[in-house]
Amino acid sequence: MSLFLFVIILISSVILEKDWIQRSRRWHMTQVQKEYGPQLHVETKGKTPSMGGVMFPVASLIAIVLMTFMGWGTWGNLLKLWVLPWGAALIGFADDWLKFKSRSSEGLSSLSKLAAQILLVIPWSALIVLKHGIFLWPGMGLSWWLAVPLLAFITIGMLNAVNVTDGLDGLAIGATIISIIAFLVWISGDNLVRGCALATLAMCVAFLWYNANPASVFMGDVGSHFLAGILVSLCVFSNFLIAIVPLGFLFGIEILSVSIQLIAIHKFKRKVFRMSPLHHHFELLGWSENQIVTRFWLIHSIGAVILISLISLL
Repeated sequence: MSLFLFVIILISSVILEKDWIQRSRRWHMTQVQKEYGPQLHVETKGKTPSMGGVMFPVASLIAIVLMTFMGWGTWGNLLKLWVLPWGAALIGFADDWLKFKSRSSEGLSSLSKLAAQILLVIPWSALIVLKHGIFLWPGMGLSWWLAVPLLAFITIGMLNAVNVTDGLDGLAIGATIISIIAFLVWISGDNLVRGCALATLAMCVAFLWYNANPASVFMGDVGSHFLAGILVSLCVFSNFLIAIVPLGFLFGIEILSVSIQLIAIHKFKRKVFRMSPLHHHFELLGWSENQIVTRFWLIHSIGAVILISLISLL
């Protein structure tokens, strides 16, 4: 049954994504590159269709229908798991849509996006804590006064971390695939959680088919927000919140590089990196896009394995 779910979601996602790429080309739905980003991106990526991540929520709906008929969860329980990635995708979609309509690289302002994330995440965190409870790892529950702010902080951090990682062809989606495989190998959840993870893996593999260098489509903020949301949801509903640390290893490094760069510029009037996030630093050092993506995947894999080993000792 697991193979059946994976294959159906994989095939559906490949078909849906191809259709979206064709429609995006007709609608000229491309992603305007940031002028302050690497100049090569402006020249080579400006005509690539974007917002390919809109297919993730559609594929998740197919997964819900399949899993319900397979007896792997009720509609209500499945909706609880997917509501965060759907809500996050909506925020990302709004950002992408504003960029498309204005033909600009800037959509929602940073404060507006953060406000939208807070309005989504804090109520979601409170409901999860009240209805489900939060466990740092199986058997170690957290009090509500600690669980709500901790979960909200982690979730908002992941939304932005996956977003900034999505800057090179295949980088964010490949890292997510590694994270989901690690989740499936490491964490023994029920059919509902593992089924959703398997469905996510299938849609990610399908997207990587089109997002591998040279990319035929970008996921956009709608896609990066969705992926961050589902990674957090899987950890929460597995009663293993700390698992987000190894599963989000590369994403954490990327967002940390952005934070370090901003602090260095505003406080010390100097840069630590040639450009942030970190993958742009290595671009400017002369690494090819494929070299960066492959090496970052390896770093993510190694980091995840080391952290999983350490957590397993607890």
